[in-house]
Amino acid sequence: MSRDAFFDDPRDTRDASLGGAVRKHRPTTSDTRDGRNPATETLGRSDSLEVREQHPSRLDQRDASRRAYYVRDHAYLLRDAQMHSLEEIGKFRLIAVPDLANYAYDGNCERMEKDVRDLGRQFLVTDQTVEVSQKKTLRVVTLTKAGHRLLKNTNRLPDDQPIYQGLVKPRDIKHDADLYRLYQKEVGRIERSGGRVIRVLLDYELMRNLNRDLALLGPEKDDPDRKTEVAKKHQLKVVNGKTPIPDLRVEYDTAELERRHIDLELATRDYGPRAMAEKAAAGFSLYGRPEDAPRLRRILYEREITAPILTL
Repeated sequence: MSRDAFFDDPRDTRDASLGGAVRKHRPTTSDTRDGRNPATETLGRSDSLEVREQHPSRLDQRDASRRAYYVRDHAYLLRDAQMHSLEEIGKFRLIAVPDLANYAYDGNCERMEKDVRDLGRQFLVTDQTVEVSQKKTLRVVTLTKAGHRLLKNTNRLPDDQPIYQGLVKPRDIKHDADLYRLYQKEVGRIERSGGRVIRVLLDYELMRNLNRDLALLGPEKDDPDRKTEVAKKHQLKVVNGKTPIPDLRVEYDTAELERRHIDLELATRDYGPRAMAEKAAAGFSLYGRPEDAPRLRRILYEREITAPILTL
C-alpha cells in the first residue's frame, strides 16, 4: 500500500475503533452467561489465564474438543479451530469472512459460520459488513478488546508477534483484507520448500519501529548516511531519499533452520510508475489483483523494470 514511509500515526493501532458505515452482526443477550457481557469484564495486565479440559460427558459429541479458557472469573469455551481463527484475525487485524472460511476451515463455510457466531456470542470477535465503495460491501471479522486480551494471555503466539484489534481506516479495509490472501500465497511457497513461518509484521509495526529509531537520531535524522544505517537495521532500503515500507513482512525459518524474511507489497491500480519503481528497487515481492496486474506489468515493462507481478 502506498503510504508515506515516515508518517507517524500517534494512535495506538492495537486499540482502535472504526467510524463510518458498518453493519454489525450482534449476538443476543440470551447468549451471555448470567446476563453478563464478557466484553465488559475488567481484564488487567496481571490477569491470569487457566485452561481446563472439559469432561466429555458434559458436552455433546460435536463439542467434545472444547476447552475452557479462564480469564479471572470468566470462562470462554472454545475449540482448537476457534482459537486458530482468533490467532489469524489478531495477526492481520481483520480478515474477510470468505477468506477465513477458505483458508482456516478448508472451505467449510458452514463450520466457519457456526464458529464465528459462537465467538461473537462470547464477545471475542466483531462480525461486521463494511462499505468499501459506493456499490460494494465486505464482511470482515476483527478481535474485540476481550478477544485481544484472551489471545494475549494464552501465549499461543510468539511474544514478539503483534496482536491487533478493531478497525482503523475505512478506506484501507479492502486493501488490508486482501493481505491475508497474499500471505497465504507466500505461506504455500515457504512450506513447500520445507520452511516454517515464525511471525508476521504489518506495515503499521514496521513504520512505527522505523520512525522510533529515526526520532532517536535528533538533528541527524535527515542525514542520508544515518538514514541508511537505520533502514539497514530494519532490513529495509533507502530509495530516492525515502525508505519504502512493505505492506507485509513474513519471517520464517528455512528447511536448514536459517531465519529469513520476505517483504510483500500489494500494488493497486492507483500505483504510478514512480511508486512501482521504488517498491521494486526496495526489493519487495509485488502482487496485484487479477484486474490490476496487466496494467502494473505494463508500467514495469515501460520503465524497463524486471520485477515480476504475481497475481493475488
